[in-house]
Amino acid sequence: MKPDLRGSESLAACRKSWLIAGALAVLLFGLMGVVQAELRWSAKLDGSVSFYQTTELGVLLAGTEQSLYALDGESGDVLWRRKISHLDETDVAPVPGTDLVLLSLEDGSKTRLEAADLMTGDTVWRSDKVRGAVMQMALEPNANLLAVVFAKDARAKVGDDCKRKPIVHVFDLSDGRELWNRSLESEVEMIPARWRDGEVPFTLDNYRAPLFLDNRLYLFYDGLTSLDAQTGKERNREKFRVNEKGLALTEADPSADERAVYVSGRGRVRAISRTTGEEIWEAKDLGLTPEMILTKDVLYVRTGGRFTRLSDGDVIERGPYGVSALDVDTGKALWSYKGADKGLTNITLPDEMTIIVADRDDLVAIDARNGKRRSRLSHKIEQAVFVILNERGEAVVGGKNEIAAFDVASGQSVWRSRHNPPGRRIFRTVVAVAARAAALYFRYGGTASAAFRGVRVLNAVSSMRWSGLAAHAALPNLTSLATDYTRQYVSDRFSPLGVLSRARQASSLRSAQPTRLPHPSIDVQDRLLDRLDPAHQLERLSRVLLRRRRLAALRGQWMYFYTELDQGNGLAGVNVNNGVTDRAVKLGDPDDRFVSDEAAGLLYTAKDNRLLAYPLNERE
Repeated sequence: MKPDLRGSESLAACRKSWLIAGALAVLLFGLMGVVQAELRWSAKLDGSVSFYQTTELGVLLAGTEQSLYALDGESGDVLWRRKISHLDETDVAPVPGTDLVLLSLEDGSKTRLEAADLMTGDTVWRSDKVRGAVMQMALEPNANLLAVVFAKDARAKVGDDCKRKPIVHVFDLSDGRELWNRSLESEVEMIPARWRDGEVPFTLDNYRAPLFLDNRLYLFYDGLTSLDAQTGKERNREKFRVNEKGLALTEADPSADERAVYVSGRGRVRAISRTTGEEIWEAKDLGLTPEMILTKDVLYVRTGGRFTRLSDGDVIERGPYGVSALDVDTGKALWSYKGADKGLTNITLPDEMTIIVADRDDLVAIDARNGKRRSRLSHKIEQAVFVILNERGEAVVGGKNEIAAFDVASGQSVWRSRHNPPGRRIFRTVVAVAARAAALYFRYGGTASAAFRGVRVLNAVSSMRWSGLAAHAALPNLTSLATDYTRQYVSDRFSPLGVLSRARQASSLRSAQPTRLPHPSIDVQDRLLDRLDPAHQLERLSRVLLRRRRLAALRGQWMYFYTELDQGNGLAGVNVNNGVTDRAVKLGDPDDRFVSDEAAGLLYTAKDNRLLAYPLNERE
């Protein structure tokens, strides 16, 4: 008689099921641990996150339909919350070089501008004399001046021809007293803050931000306007088309030396006297001039390139392409290079004798003394859009999915790294996320030597300026960002006007006295400092000041690509100095507004009503 095995088989099957279930449970908990380990923090807000942006102090500002939040970027702690409904991203603007954020608050037909303390949310000063959203700013800390450019009712659908008349207001930075205001004579084209369906805010990010220089304020919207910084009195005014119609940033950021300010527009470059405001010379018929590099004796001008189209955010090419050298004393063309007939990237100077550019096919070295081509090699980068110099002096050429380095002297390829975007996704989303990823590098000005080596460059002007392009644009033009990346992301100059000014004083006196403002705003809720004792207040605020000093000295080292990783999609970080992909951030479905904070080593993104922070880990 055969034994009945059904019971034993059933028991064995049950044991097997238990083992499998147990293994799955262990695996699930393990995976949960991995996910939790990858996510540094998650903050739940009171509604869907409509916008978020980082600041110099490491404070993350985020808006919902009901509130404005300020969070500690490193921990995710809510520093404060204000019940403000229906804020647009253009209604919130951090003031560079300070601990203030400007809030443009509408109440019916009235607009109120508030300068709020980033650490507490309290109102430092307010003005009821403005209308519209904050577009751009310039700060002159030596004279305690803040120039803010506004535009009223700047909302429309993407593709609409949105034109508005900018209005500039100049305030005393410490108390908000308005010194003067001025409305421009004509309306100018604006650019969408985001390219998406429906009505969106429009901005002036398609123009160069205003700047203070020699106690004057320069504006660049419908020509060049020079105004007395204290009174607003006009010294000179020249009206001309700044940008090519329908395109953004087709003219160069201004440069300056001891004698003149150099500006471009209408296919011309001009030198304007810093003492009289009169034109010293004019170079004509150059074409679109999106980049100028000023040295002691020569002004190098790039003509043509890639530009963002205002109607849909697409990046298009527009010539003629070339590089010219102008004598700074006379404006006379010393030479012109016209060999780039297939598009053109930004230009770099590895030494005082060499100019490096790239077109669609080749990396070209030009002799800076005579404009003759010294060498040409095929870079084999699909749609090359920028050239930078890494810390070793190598020319690094980047495109949409690849980056490669070349030895400037020999022209030999040094390394190459390629990361293709994920497939089977909406093309537009992939493009937006990929462009946003690469743009993270340029937020921090690149590496310390990424622009020019052994060359005295005079481009930088002392004025602190702010434009929301890096925070707003979902499809940034990388050529434009590469052109501007030599500017410091954070200035060494810092003027605290809120609670941090008291914290700095207390720290210098080694005091642990309370640092709260004497009259806190009544509409501020969930304020973290109210829950801390004086010693811990001072500790946290001192940590913020230390972090800002670190950020002022920081330069980015990684170029990011949106690609397929080992266990899903995410960002691969390539070190621009050696080509090693030593960072990976797994993001299954990021929104195209994500932004990084290299000082904190975190990347921020949003999903529904949550803000998420992922560590920018180096690969093990």
